Amino acid sequence: MKKKSGAGRSKKRAQEKPLSRQALLDAAATLPSLTLTDRQYYDLEMLLSGAFAPLAGFLGEKDYRSVIERSRLTDGSIWPIPIVLDTNDAAFLAAVGKKYVLRDTYETPLALFEVSSAYKPDKKAEALAVYGTTDLAHPGVAYLFNETGSIYLGGKVTRISPGHFPFTGTRTPAELRPLLPKKGNIIAFQTRNPIHRAHYELITRSAAKHKAHILIHPVVGLTKPGDIEARTRIAVYKHIVKRMPKGKATLSLLPLAMRMAGPKEALWHALIRKNYGATHFIIGRDHAGPGKDSSSKPFYGPLQAQQYVQSFGRELGITIVPSDEIVYIKESDRFLPLSEVKDPSKIANISGTQFRAMLRGGEPIPEWFSFPEVIEELRKTEQAKPKKGFAIFLTGLSSAGKSTLARLLEGLILDTDSSRTLSVFDGDVVRKHLSKGLGFTREDRNANIERLGFVASEIVRHGGIAIVAAIAPYEEARAKNRARISRLGAYIEVFVDTPLKSCIERDTKGLYAKAKLGLAKGVTGIDDPYEKPTKPEIHLKTKGKTPERCAQEVMLFLRTQGLLP
Repeated sequence: MKKKSGAGRSKKRAQEKPLSRQALLDAAATLPSLTLTDRQYYDLEMLLSGAFAPLAGFLGEKDYRSVIERSRLTDGSIWPIPIVLDTNDAAFLAAVGKKYVLRDTYETPLALFEVSSAYKPDKKAEALAVYGTTDLAHPGVAYLFNETGSIYLGGKVTRISPGHFPFTGTRTPAELRPLLPKKGNIIAFQTRNPIHRAHYELITRSAAKHKAHILIHPVVGLTKPGDIEARTRIAVYKHIVKRMPKGKATLSLLPLAMRMAGPKEALWHALIRKNYGATHFIIGRDHAGPGKDSSSKPFYGPLQAQQYVQSFGRELGITIVPSDEIVYIKESDRFLPLSEVKDPSKIANISGTQFRAMLRGGEPIPEWFSFPEVIEELRKTEQAKPKKGFAIFLTGLSSAGKSTLARLLEGLILDTDSSRTLSVFDGDVVRKHLSKGLGFTREDRNANIERLGFVASEIVRHGGIAIVAAIAPYEEARAKNRARISRLGAYIEVFVDTPLKSCIERDTKGLYAKAKLGLAKGVTGIDDPYEKPTKPEIHLKTKGKTPERCAQEVMLFLRTQGLLP
């Protein structure tokens, strides 16, 4: 007999009398709270809905270690992705046995959380186990090292209030199952991209082969940075379902936070679709792959995900449908699996870059590539897009020349492209307003930089330009800003590398003089550390250069990256 997992639904828990809604609301009014990040919010909703069954809460330490080591919970159940509640607050190491209310960013009480485990993870081991790499070019690895907290909490969760999603059509397993045929096969298709003709052919052929009803089950939670936004994709999916045989396809949206973990993610997706009622699941080439690593090699092999998931065999409880890439042969006007193509030169193809350019330019796009109504939907979005927003983050010692450089860049950028919205944020000025009341401890300095990053990210989100000039002495806060802003536009970290001796000679603010007289403590570079950026986009060595020449170096970089004409 299998031992019951702390994350699973045990018989004892099933016999517990559930708290009334009023009791839960009373608890929400009196217990301490935890405000969730976006990923934590989506993970919580998937836990509460039963989509992450057999999990009934965030993983405790034993289950976490078991998932990392063997893609299974301690009771032997298959589970490949750690679902944990992370924090950087060391006080939570003493939280075992306590209860908290989990809230969204609007302070809505979502769930009661009973902490049964608090522990420190081995992030390197987690990265290698889940993603197969520690390369920060992988978005999942970057999130793990730069945004995930250093302490993990595990424990049961109980719903207080329903979650709120910006889209209609998100369903729990209990809501979706009655909408699917009660008899016969259900074949699920996972996607985070628009569905074009080749995908359509793949889905319909797979469904016909397995005599199955089609479940189009796209992710509308968190996907890969740079993906087409969900509203446009949903409109495309609705068009695609109309193209399919009447009554043979169902569209439902999945509020999942993807990890882009390739093989492990494919296994995870299969388990989730089984919970939603699917009997079959399509796994494509490079399923949930994030692209290429720092050396321009793919993170995962083209068939690696298929082979990994199939290795679990019947134990998985859902039939895996491995799919070959479907390509179009113009000469014979037909679609074929890539493995059946004898002459690859006959394959017609349009790259993603070409496709976006054709959309923007209003060029005709052949129907073999995508259906006309899909093209129209994507063209509307592409042509309405603002120019790509970006943030220039100038970091360096006090008196390194950051503020001077920011002002020069402001003028040069607006002279180059006067149509852009541009905002400049100086660290010292912001402290008087946005960060008023913060001191100069490590925590307060990081909070100041993260607030700057949040404001800059909102400007970038809407296609604007943000120039931030701040000491930003600690890598952890800079990394968080990079992760936040990179999801929305371009992030350019500029290390304004001016020798400390030169900064002391300039001392435009008198800070170093005060430190010398003992009138100022915690001065960066004197009695407080400055953690130099290890991989800035621009390492600007200012010694022997005029501010104007430094500004031109930054401008040259912006032009080479296509951010400015």
